[in-house]
Formats: sequence, structure tokens, C-alpha cells
Amino acid sequence: MPNAKVLSEKQAIVDSLTEKLKGACAGVLVDYSGITVAEDTEMRAKLRSENVDYSVVKNTLLRFATKNAGYGELDDVLNGMTSLAISADDPIAPARNIYEYVKKFADRFEIKGGFMDGRVMSVDEIKALADIPPMPVLRAQVLGTMLAPITSLAIVLKAIAEKGGAHAEAAPAEETAAPAEEAAPVEEAAPAEEAAPVEETAAPVEETAAPVEETAAPAEEAAPVEEAAPAEETPAE
Repeated sequence: MPNAKVLSEKQAIVDSLTEKLKGACAGVLVDYSGITVAEDTEMRAKLRSENVDYSVVKNTLLRFATKNAGYGELDDVLNGMTSLAISADDPIAPARNIYEYVKKFADRFEIKGGFMDGRVMSVDEIKALADIPPMPVLRAQVLGTMLAPITSLAIVLKAIAEKGGAHAEAAPAEETAAPAEEAAPVEEAAPAEEAAPVEETAAPVEETAAPVEETAAPAEEAAPVEEAAPAEETPAE
């Protein structure tokens, strides 16, 4: 029977695993028995860069931890060589990265099962989950989908504003030119041509000159003064 110290150490490991499982948003269990040390080292470095915690665990201790964390359904797959890959902030990262090495190492590296957000997942579900893009890419795609209608609306509004602005700038020029054409009434100031009465006033001057000629006529009719011939017929002889 194990002594108290060994039991205490094992209990500490179980407690640590339990906290990891509860704090993780997703995790994948793997049978790693076929890979080499070099391949294992390469994979650990890659997983670490993706914020995926990867470690080899004993089935007996992980069995207690999974039960404590609410994943007792995984008990059936806890046999052989088992490693655990978990992530605390990216639910896709464990499945995506582990499945990448499953395809790379072929039959020497296999997925046993996994969990996400408190639910146990099958191998097929994990593989389907692995096809989802990384979280930053997924967020960008979702954000792009949400912003697409807003961007389209902004482009349309900008085009309308620019078109309206062009009309607004051209209209004042035409409107200001119109008053210049309407100013033509100044040329209609025909009163200057109506000054013709000046000629009519000149006509009376000619009419007044006519009486002058008529008054001269009586001077010619005074010729009867020459008919005073009887002065020669006096019997002076």
C-alpha cells in the first residue's frame, strides 16, 4: 500500500489536472506511442507557440481528474499511452494543432477524444472542429461579415454626397448667370427713343414761319398806287 507521501503527491497531481481541465475551454486526448523524441520535441514547441499546454499524463490520475471536472465519459478512452493538449483561451487551437500532427505522423499519432465547454466530443467532432480557422482569423471573418453591409452603405452615401456636392457647386454658377440675362429690361429703357416728340415740336416752327410769308403779300398788292395817272391829264397845255 502506498505510503502517505506518495498518496499526497498523487493527490496534488490530480488536483492540478482537475484545475487545468476546469480552467480549459477545450482539450484533446492523444495516443502518442508511435512518435519519436525529435518529433515530440518539435510538436511541443509548436503547441507552445499556439498557447496550447501539452503534457504526458498517467491514465489512473487523469481518470480521477476527468471525473472531478465533469468529463467522466472519457474514462473509456483512458488506456495505453495518453497525452493531454488543452487551451484556456482558444477552443479551436488544441483540435487544430493536434489534428495537423495526426495527418503528419499518420498511424503513429491518434486522437482518443476530447472536450469543449463542459461537453465531451467524439473523434469525428474534433476533426470537424479542427477545420475551423484560428480564432484571430475567425474573428476577422465574423467582423468582416458584420461590417460588410455598413461599408457598402458608407460607400453609397459617399457617392451620393459627392454627386450632390458636384450639383451644388455647378448650380450657383448657372443661377448667377441667369440674373445677367434677366437684366435685359435695362435695354428696354425705350424712353430714349420716345424722345421723338422733340421732332414734333420742331414742326410748329415751320408752321409759324408760314404766316411771315402771308404778311409779305399785302406789300405787293400795294401796286394800285401807280394808277394815279390822272395827274398827267390836267389841261396844263
